[in-house]
Amino acid sequence: MLSAFAVLAGTLTGCGAKGRAAESGSGAPTVAVVKVERRDLSSALNIASEFQPFQEISVYAKVSGYIRKLHVDWGTRVKQGQLLAELEIPELEQQIQHDEAAVAQAEEQLNEAQSAYSVAHVTFTRLSNVQKSRPELISQQDIDVAQGKDLEEKAAVSAAQQALLEAKAALEKDKAMYSYSRITAPFDGVVTEIDAYTGALLPAGTSSNKGDQALCKLSQDRILRLVIPVPESAVPDIRSGGDVQVRVPVLRKTFRGSVARIAQQVDLATRTMHTEIDVPNPNLEIVPGMYAEASLVLKNAHAVLAVPVQAINRQEDRASVFLVDSTNTIQERRVQIGLEAPDEVEILSGLDENNLVVVGNRSQLRAGAKVVPKPISIAASGGGM
Repeated sequence: MLSAFAVLAGTLTGCGAKGRAAESGSGAPTVAVVKVERRDLSSALNIASEFQPFQEISVYAKVSGYIRKLHVDWGTRVKQGQLLAELEIPELEQQIQHDEAAVAQAEEQLNEAQSAYSVAHVTFTRLSNVQKSRPELISQQDIDVAQGKDLEEKAAVSAAQQALLEAKAALEKDKAMYSYSRITAPFDGVVTEIDAYTGALLPAGTSSNKGDQALCKLSQDRILRLVIPVPESAVPDIRSGGDVQVRVPVLRKTFRGSVARIAQQVDLATRTMHTEIDVPNPNLEIVPGMYAEASLVLKNAHAVLAVPVQAINRQEDRASVFLVDSTNTIQERRVQIGLEAPDEVEILSGLDENNLVVVGNRSQLRAGAKVVPKPISIAASGGGM
């Protein structure tokens, strides 16, 4: 677009006789001009990145066992809680049988202890009642022996109850461990890798052993992440929740994302800030790893005076334009620039609405020179959104 304008501007302004308009008769060159108009501008930050799954994990076994049945393979889509594989754990199955037997034994011992306590307690109660009514018939020693037996059997009941609780706890623990023989999906996603097949021995995964073999790799891809390094200069303008246009060249489509997470800290080595964009992928069109171009809107300006960037002449910290006045005479005007969009810039001062400014090649033009203005649109000049 810019190169097309350069050809147009060169044709209009040219040097020497080639740049003169035949119809002018005065020798004044014809120049391309645009009208200063009010427009909506926005500045954006364009950064390339690659899509990543929203989350991706390696699925490990909680307990060691052989894969009895594998329910997934490469590319299998799963729902949260869906069964991925079943493990065979003979040792744990035997331990559960042992625990169940221990619970049954503990229950039997508790029943026996309760029966013995019942007899001892009844005996002590009867002797106590007889002593109260006929003290001469029962000696104190008999009462003390009966009371001691009652307390002893009561303690035995408490011990049997405790033993039963321990046996049940051991059984529940082993049942809980055995439940891990059914490996399920922690979230909706797709299996992107299978690391073990039916018959393979999976070790119990631990954080201390990084060499443990995984069952598979699971990726969540109905929402994707774009991680982009935002330059320090743009950090003040980044806001969480801001809209982002994400273009995927291979799909020839643009998707809408949003700024989801901001590190809130500039990396001292790169002078950038870690920023993440969430991009919904409900139709699964985007595949993690695809290349993307993210455009983050940093600033917006509504109905401001704007001219194409080609109209601005910059010299160090000074900016100026060539204005064509009502007598078709060129004036050099110093301007103050505000928001800069890719193709247009905001004019804070120095120009008024409907002024005509020269765009393109200015090398043959001087302030005070007469010209023949040829108006073109901002879009034709390479400006516009």
